[in-house]
Amino acid sequence: MTQRADVVVVGGGQSGLAAGYHLRRLGIDFAVLDGGSLPGGAWQHTWDSLRLFSPAAYSSLPGRLMPAQPGETYPDAGHVLEYLADYEKRYELPVRHGVQVRAVHRDGAFLRVETDAGAWRCRAVVSATGTWSRPFLPAVPGRGVFAGRQMHTTDYRRPADFAGQRVIVVGGGNSGAQIAADLALDGVRLTWVTRRPPRYLADDIDGRVLFDVATARRRALDEGRTDSGGVASLGDIVAVPPVRAGRDAGLLAARPPFTRLTPTGAEWTDGTTAEADTVIWCTGFRAALSHLAPLGLRGPRGRIATEGTRAVDEPRLHLLGYGDWTGPASATLIGVGRPARDAAREIARLPH
Repeated sequence: MTQRADVVVVGGGQSGLAAGYHLRRLGIDFAVLDGGSLPGGAWQHTWDSLRLFSPAAYSSLPGRLMPAQPGETYPDAGHVLEYLADYEKRYELPVRHGVQVRAVHRDGAFLRVETDAGAWRCRAVVSATGTWSRPFLPAVPGRGVFAGRQMHTTDYRRPADFAGQRVIVVGGGNSGAQIAADLALDGVRLTWVTRRPPRYLADDIDGRVLFDVATARRRALDEGRTDSGGVASLGDIVAVPPVRAGRDAGLLAARPPFTRLTPTGAEWTDGTTAEADTVIWCTGFRAALSHLAPLGLRGPRGRIATEGTRAVDEPRLHLLGYGDWTGPASATLIGVGRPARDAAREIARLPH
């Protein structure tokens, strides 16, 4: 039996909840379909030491400030999970957990959302599936011959899991720096590999500044002014306390990319090698958009063309929370509120 709603939101993490908040405020009938069995989206799967870049009040979804975590300036992932679960309950958002969305099809004047629990017919879809479920692994020579363990950021939990091991961490972004610091400060024998020398932001820069910079860049581009470079112009790595401690202790010396993996480790162009028991690929993510494949919207680089959050070639589809191309800082807690509001308003204007 096909169920009906004005709008189906695919994904019940922070972006899906922000969309639900604004749809509810506009009196629009909607359902949120989430593949996870519990609230919190990707925040359920982060490593133990992960903390926000910003104080709680600057990391909030629309309508409700995140309460401070007692004794902590920057909340940990557990605190974020509690906040998201409370947010879902407080606003009585109709999230259906444990529902896997398989495909979105055109169905005349409607869209049809196929799931493992039946189909939904709706006027519009908000895709808010994020990137965590689609980790990216580079095609490095020798990846198939390395005899040790290989894992992605998504699999990392705590340094105690690597006691006595030699670990190569690949990636010069925030995840790579934080996991490298986590391991090094715990005494794990670390080789950190980055594409270019690590670029740390100034120690006093946190998520508050990053959001302001991202917003200013988007405004400048929208007004036809010169691109300031945004957050990327400031650096790649936020100097959160553990990263700062590892850097200042000289534990985060980075090596350039190796040419290949060997059965026992990695080898560089000059012939030097590093032995390893585990390689952790902190090499980023791609947008999880396979459910939208039947709509035929993806361009040559895999991205769907958008104006704001709306898909250019399918005005009944909005994409939310995948990065700056779906709204300034829209992959952050504080940044997703504004594009979620804009998407809800556009959906409200669609013909019935």
